[in-house]
Amino acid sequence: MKKLILSAVAVFALSFANAQEGDSNGGFAQGDIFVSGTVGFNSTKTGDAKSNDLTFSPAAGYFIADNLALGLRLNVTSGEDAAETKTSGFGADVFGRYYFAPASQFSVFGELAVGFGSNKVEPNGGGEFKSKTFGVNAGVGVSYFLNSNWAIEAGWAGLGYNSDDNGGDGADKTNSFGLNVDLSAINFGLIYKF
Repeated sequence: MKKLILSAVAVFALSFANAQEGDSNGGFAQGDIFVSGTVGFNSTKTGDAKSNDLTFSPAAGYFIADNLALGLRLNVTSGEDAAETKTSGFGADVFGRYYFAPASQFSVFGELAVGFGSNKVEPNGGGEFKSKTFGVNAGVGVSYFLNSNWAIEAGWAGLGYNSDDNGGDGADKTNSFGLNVDLSAINFGLIYKF
């Protein structure tokens, strides 16, 4: 884990050094295309019991106006808990972002996303449970350009409605609505602008 953290710090340091040498501070404009993504990994061990979770969310967007971008994000999750129950999920979000200072090196944005997905749980004893999800979430974020093409971003989904059909076939749905003001749910990612 230490090697992974040190590697990430080295990449950011080199990117920042290259940003100081470039002529442009970056920023977005109408017609720009970007790709971004986040990766998350969590491992917990209590005694001999261990659980792991991995998330991967690549995204792509297009600026239809100077301040407004539309895009698509995929959400892939995988995990295994202490009881050796395997979980996996796949989903897609369509999102819109409004950037308040898109041409600047540093910009704040608001995002609204609508998403669909499916989850699968496979207990250690056999069997399988599948469910379908739907969500509408709004949040805020910031982007900071390291040079004319690379930026780092941080996003926080603060307000949302989410639904899970719990496998359908007459099962009660789980619906949740919430405002999350806890900053522990911040996601960090990289952006590459074409």
